[in-house]
Amino acid sequence: MPVPSRIFTTAIRNGEIRKLGTCIFHSHNRNLCCSLPPHSLKTLHALLKTASPMTLGSGRSIKDNPLWYIKTQSYRTTSQQYYNLTPPQVNSILKANEYRFKVPEFDGKNVSSILGFDSSQLPANAPIEDRRSVATCLQTRGMLFGVFDGHAGCACAQAVSERLFYYIAVSLLPHKTLLEVENAVENGRAILPILQWHKHPNDYFSKEASKLYFNSLRTYWQELIDLNTGEHPDTQEALINAFKRLDNDISLEAQVGDPNSFLNYWVLRVAFSGSTACVAHIDGADIQVANTGDSRAVLGVQEEDGSWTAVTLSNDHNAQNEDEIKRIRSQHPKNEEKTVVKQDRLLGLLMPFRAFGDVKFKWSIELQKMVLESGPDQLNENEHTKFIPPNYHTPPYLTAKPEVIHHSLRPQDKFLVLGTDGLWETMHRQEVVRVVGEYLTGVHLQQPISVGGYKVTLGQMQGLLMERKARSSSVFEDQNAATHLIRHAVGNNEFGVVDHERLCKMLSLPEELARMYRDDITIIVVQFNSHVIGAQSKPGGGD
Repeated sequence: MPVPSRIFTTAIRNGEIRKLGTCIFHSHNRNLCCSLPPHSLKTLHALLKTASPMTLGSGRSIKDNPLWYIKTQSYRTTSQQYYNLTPPQVNSILKANEYRFKVPEFDGKNVSSILGFDSSQLPANAPIEDRRSVATCLQTRGMLFGVFDGHAGCACAQAVSERLFYYIAVSLLPHKTLLEVENAVENGRAILPILQWHKHPNDYFSKEASKLYFNSLRTYWQELIDLNTGEHPDTQEALINAFKRLDNDISLEAQVGDPNSFLNYWVLRVAFSGSTACVAHIDGADIQVANTGDSRAVLGVQEEDGSWTAVTLSNDHNAQNEDEIKRIRSQHPKNEEKTVVKQDRLLGLLMPFRAFGDVKFKWSIELQKMVLESGPDQLNENEHTKFIPPNYHTPPYLTAKPEVIHHSLRPQDKFLVLGTDGLWETMHRQEVVRVVGEYLTGVHLQQPISVGGYKVTLGQMQGLLMERKARSSSVFEDQNAATHLIRHAVGNNEFGVVDHERLCKMLSLPEELARMYRDDITIIVVQFNSHVIGAQSKPGGGD
């Protein structure tokens, strides 16, 4: 939750810190609530001095937001220091959720355009609201990579991370294979595996909802069979159809409900929370990036002189995108022009202009009330779900339809970074590509130190050199490009160098306070095989 430092300092009086409890429906990171636990005055001032808290969109103060309110409760301060972490402890935190996969070689040669991928996550919310997914398509070609940024809880992001790739894979299947799959189910035979998942042990699947999810997916492929056009599915069209159909199923499941009380509550939680999604389908030299929301895909390109260039393969769907504002305003009456996007938010509330779930921005008021009245008590008593957005006249205001961008890989395209907005809030895309590129090529320990135009003393320069020496030691050596990028995103100082003291303080913030300084960060770095791409790009090189 982005909060300016003056909110903290005004809450410190007579050696006490007032607990700031907040309830919000539309923060910059779409959290519902957060609170500030007891800290010593010395510790809090140190944190404020070294770690700049985020502000709301457009640089506005938290006070400018009409839906914020503050409760106060006094706590005595303590002298506990939260940020005295050793380098091994820092590494343990950063590496807790990292995962690496190398694409298998055949006869000693990798025939895929993908060498492998690294992924990692760093929570700020408790529990983390981000999700990630990677899978290989077994009945068609290519691999799928996706990052999902949840808001108003993690339920929608969890459901989308489990289900979306199946909808995409089914959308890509030829009619003959769809018939084979349906006949196998109908006759009780084993189904051909559609996806091979590449998951960290923490990336779980919901066993309780698996039957419900399967039935909805089966209904979808049955409809695809009935709609057979005889043509091979187009990848871009398949991605768009999969996104829209899954969001429709999330909505329908919540309206229908389930006799199982747990599932009934779960499908409603999924529908009333929300999630963005940024998915890349990579098949040979073809990349299709389908994006809904404000996560991002950026390509790392190595120029002839060895420098790095960032090429963005997605557009953010928020108030910084003029085309998105025009699209939304065009879909509603003229008299709503000033209210449909207000204070850089959808209806003054939601930061992303496209998302899964979030039925509060899609259903009619009558449907929302009917579903809540017939739903479980714990949901009906939730102030967030009962709240109706202001100026809510002509729903739906939100869509999960993705924007799809195609790119043909070239030998100079070395890697792709998929990241939730927690990464892009802290680092510019060009800096992200430089850090990853230099890490993958091992150049980051050989380049001359750049101070970015700052005037530095000899003592400061010595400190930068000592920092580089420390990073070259084994204790700081990252084996994962995504983890390395998170280390920079959280610990970089004004010189673009990881400051271990700052990193320690940011990682040791208690969970109630961490969310005020940064968002969840989820990153996937896909590394490409330039030799294969070069061969495929030559006439007759592809199949």
